[in-house]
Amino acid sequence: MTTVRPSRAPDGVPTSEPGQPGADRSPLRRHRRDRALLQAFCVAVTLFMGFPLYLIAVSAFSSPESLNTFPKLPWPTDFSTATVGTFLGSTGIVPAFLNSLLAGLSTLVLSLLVGAPAGYALARYGFRGRDTYQLFMLLTRALPIVVLSIPLAQLFLVSGIYDTITAVTLVHTALALPTTVLITASVFVAVPRDVEEAALLFGCTRFGAFRRVVVPLALPGIAASAIFTFVLSWNEVLAAAVLTLTHRTLPAQVLTSLADSPLSYRFAGGFMLVVPALVFLVLMRRYLLNMWGTTLR
Repeated sequence: MTTVRPSRAPDGVPTSEPGQPGADRSPLRRHRRDRALLQAFCVAVTLFMGFPLYLIAVSAFSSPESLNTFPKLPWPTDFSTATVGTFLGSTGIVPAFLNSLLAGLSTLVLSLLVGAPAGYALARYGFRGRDTYQLFMLLTRALPIVVLSIPLAQLFLVSGIYDTITAVTLVHTALALPTTVLITASVFVAVPRDVEEAALLFGCTRFGAFRRVVVPLALPGIAASAIFTFVLSWNEVLAAAVLTLTHRTLPAQVLTSLADSPLSYRFAGGFMLVVPALVFLVLMRRYLLNMWGTTLR
């Protein structure tokens, strides 16, 4: 007696024989449709965010003469590094770039040194008023920096750190610390308590278990917090402009010179403001992909 096997379609899905009820393929079609819509949405968001950056890059590497032509084509017609070279050669740009880099890295380190242990305490220990404490931490971001700039300037003048990178770092750390604490707290909650207790049983101290077990498992989330902190410090301009005069960061330096600058200078400044943050994101992307459950190839 021969057995009739169902034929298979090219995609490997069995097809029904004549006279037999067909398989319901609507869930598979719905899954493919949803996946295609999600990918199309991601592409649209990427284009929406990346196209202005592309235009800034094209304008930064165009000659000053081509920037004044109309209509302006969306691709480089007269490639030139003179605009970026002139910007980098302007007075105060290189020191401002180094000040921004120093302030961003210092803010990152200080925020993690203070915020990661605080986030760990919120995740592991229960105490009265914990939820209220987290809410008030977020409310500190509700105060605009314009309101705080004058009191901070007076405080830094009295303490002798006005017009220094230390003052900028302290303000940026205060701005980034609430988000750093809350992000790291949510990451530490996801780390199983059992692995930490196992490390304690094998002879680790509480700090040793935190450093050798908890931190490696929470590293992707800590990296996400580090990215947010660095980008916040790099892009912040108002506090840096108010609290410094001769030791300005790059955004503050560009802001104070925009009114008297040509169009090419503005595009070059915008491009140089974007590039370091993008480089930092590229360097940290591996940890972000690990947090999302994706491997980097």
